[in-house]
Amino acid sequence: MLTILTILGALGIFLYGMKVMSEGIQKVAGNGMRTALATMTKNRFSAMLTGLFTTGLVQSSSATTVLVVSFVNVGLLTLVESIGVIMGANLGTTVTAWIVAIVGGKVSLASWALPIIGCGLPLFFAGKGKWKSIGEVLIGFGLLFFGLGELKHAVPDLKAAAKAGDVETMETFRSIILWIQDTGMLSTVLFMLAGVLLTLIVQSSSAAMAITIVLAVGGYLGESQDAFKNSAAIVLGENIGTTVTAWLASIGASVAAKRAARAHLLFNVIGVVWMLVIFEHFTNFAWNLTDVLPENLKDIIESKYKTAGEGSKIAFSTAVFHTLFNLINIGVLIWFVPQIANIVKKMVKDKDDDSNSEPVRIKYISQSLVDLGELNIVEAEQAVSNLSKHCTKMFAGYSEVFDHPEIDMSEQVKSLKAMEDEADLMMHDITEYLVRCTSKEVSPHLSERITGLLRMTAELEECSDAIYRLIKIAERRYNKGRQFSEEQLLTIRELASLISGFLTFCEERILGQISPAETQKAEDIREKIKSLTKSSNKSAMGRMAEGNVKVEMLNIDTNNQLNVIANHLMHVVQTSAEVS
Repeated sequence: MLTILTILGALGIFLYGMKVMSEGIQKVAGNGMRTALATMTKNRFSAMLTGLFTTGLVQSSSATTVLVVSFVNVGLLTLVESIGVIMGANLGTTVTAWIVAIVGGKVSLASWALPIIGCGLPLFFAGKGKWKSIGEVLIGFGLLFFGLGELKHAVPDLKAAAKAGDVETMETFRSIILWIQDTGMLSTVLFMLAGVLLTLIVQSSSAAMAITIVLAVGGYLGESQDAFKNSAAIVLGENIGTTVTAWLASIGASVAAKRAARAHLLFNVIGVVWMLVIFEHFTNFAWNLTDVLPENLKDIIESKYKTAGEGSKIAFSTAVFHTLFNLINIGVLIWFVPQIANIVKKMVKDKDDDSNSEPVRIKYISQSLVDLGELNIVEAEQAVSNLSKHCTKMFAGYSEVFDHPEIDMSEQVKSLKAMEDEADLMMHDITEYLVRCTSKEVSPHLSERITGLLRMTAELEECSDAIYRLIKIAERRYNKGRQFSEEQLLTIRELASLISGFLTFCEERILGQISPAETQKAEDIREKIKSLTKSSNKSAMGRMAEGNVKVEMLNIDTNNQLNVIANHLMHVVQTSAEVS
C-alpha cells in the first residue's frame, strides 16, 4: 500500500510540475502564443507546426486538442485548419518521451530538479511580470524532473527484486506478461487497451508516456526487446485514449466542433491501424536503429547502457518508435486533410437550422479535465467578436423592417426577437466563461484584458437590447398607421446609415490594436450622431405644438435609441483601445 501511495504521490508531483510549467510558459509567451494559435494556421503545414509548438510547450496534447475544439466551436479555426493543428499536437507529445529517454537513464533527475527549483524560487517571489513567470516555469520544470525521478524510484525494479530473493513477485509479473504474450496478435491489442485505460485515468498522454517508459525500464513489461514491443503497443493505445478528452469537450458544442473531435479520433485510429499491420517489422526497426546511429550519438546511448542497463535502450527505442510513428502518420495523412474533413462531415451531419450558419454562441466547456490557463482567453475574445457581428446582423434586420412598411414583417420581427434572446445567452455564457478565467492565475495584462472583455460584452448586449427596442417602435408605428414625413424618414435613415457604419467599424477593430486616430474617428461618428439626434428631436418638439404628438414621440423614441446604440459602441471602442 505504501508503494502505491508513493507512486501516486510521485505522479502527482510530475503532473503538478507539468501544470505549473505550462501556465508559466503561457504567461511568458503572452499574446504571442495566442496570436500564433489564432493566425498561424492558414495552411495545413503551418497549422501542424503550430500544434507541435503549442503541445511541446504546454506538455499536453489533450490541452491543445480541447483548445482546438473550442476554437472551431466559436469559428476561430476552420475544420481543415483544426486537423492540421491536431496532427502537430500528436507529434508534440513525443517531447515527453525524449525527456524521459535522454535524461532518465544516466542523469540523476533529483540532482537537477532542486537546483532548477532553487533558480526559479527567487524570481517567482521577488520578480515581477515576465520574470515572475520565468520563475514559475523553472519551478514547474524542476517539479516535473523531481516527480519523474521519484516515480522511477517508487516503481520497484523487478530485476532487483529477483536478485534480492523476491522471486515470487518477479515470477507473478513474468507469468502475467507471458500469458498476454502467448495470445499472439491479441497481446498487442491487450497492451493497447491498457494504454487507452492508462491515458483515461491520468488524463494526460504525456504523463501516460512517462509511466509506460518507467514501467518498461523497471521490467514490468517483460525482458529486453519484448518489453519494448509491449511498451510500443501501450503507446499506440495512449494515442487512442488521448482523443477522449477532445470528444468530451465537443459534447454540447457546435457541429463544427464535433467534427474536429471526430477528426482527431479518425486520424489517430488510421495511424494505429496501419501500424498494427507492420507492427512486428516496425518495432524491430526501431529497436535496431541504435546500431546505425551517428557515432557521437551512439557513444551517448552506449554510455547510458553502462549505468542504466538495457533499460535505457528500451526507453530510447520507445521514444524513437513514438516519434517515427507520428512523423510517418503525419507525412502520409497531411496530404489527405480535405478527404478527412469530408469523412467527418459525413460522420457528423449538418443540423437543419445550422447547415450554413456560423457558430456564434460560445459553448461553455468544462475545464476540470484540462487546464488551458491563459489560452482560454482566445475563445472568449472570438465569442465577443461574434457578439459584435451578431449586433451588426440585428441592425441590418431592423433597417429592413423599417424600410418596408408595406410588407408584413411579423416573421422577421419574430426572428429578430430570437436573435435578441440569443444575444442575452451569449452575454451570459461569455461572462460566466470570463469569470471562470479569472479564477486562474493570470498575468496583470491579461487580467485587464478580461475586465475589458466583460465590459465590451455588456455594452454589446445593451446594443442588442436597443436594436430590439427600435424594432418594437417600428412595429408599433406600422400597427397604429403612424406616418413619418419625408424629412423625418431621411433623418432616421441617415442616422441608421451612420450606426451601420459604426457597427462595422467596431466589428473590424474589436480584437485588434486601435490607434488614437481611430479612436478619434469613432468619437467623430458618435458626435455626428449626437448632433443629428439633438437637431431632429428639437424639430420634433416644435412640431408637437401643432398637435401631432404621437408621431413625434415615435420619432423622438427612434432617435434616442439610435443615439443610445452610438454611445454603447463608443464605450466598446474606448475599452478596446485601453486594453489592446
